[in-house]
Amino acid sequence: MLKFAIPAVAALGLIAFAAQSSATNVDAGQPGMGWHLSNEGAMAKLAYGVENSDQLALMMTCEPGRAQAVIYGDVQPASPRLMRASMTEAAIDPMTGGMEDEATISLRDPTMQAMARTGRLTVEGEAGQFQLTATAAERAMIDRFFAYCGTDHV
Repeated sequence: MLKFAIPAVAALGLIAFAAQSSATNVDAGQPGMGWHLSNEGAMAKLAYGVENSDQLALMMTCEPGRAQAVIYGDVQPASPRLMRASMTEAAIDPMTGGMEDEATISLRDPTMQAMARTGRLTVEGEAGQFQLTATAAERAMIDRFFAYCGTDHV
């Protein structure tokens, strides 16, 4: 039981803190929270959370030349074009033991293009809708992610 409770409580804490920060006009996040870019084989990963940890609110992955991202996490882009991976009950995430929540979105979607232009991504989760913002250095990582995925943003 503890195996399931700890990741769930951590995820809810991240969402609650981000929503609270958004409500007070402070950038969403806490110390150490931010955008991070990494590569695993041919796959690029852009994540919002604590670097080198399992504390992630959102992760996007893509492969070169595909203007499509796979979205994982407790919050997801606020877009009507977000495609849920499964219309049935979600599978168990082998890493956390929680429910896996996966979706796909085109990087040409207006929500994603707004992120590329402004460094702000509107997301929604259990705590409601709020924005994740990027610093100037993080915006450069976001541009590299969009370029790697093969979109025409950069």
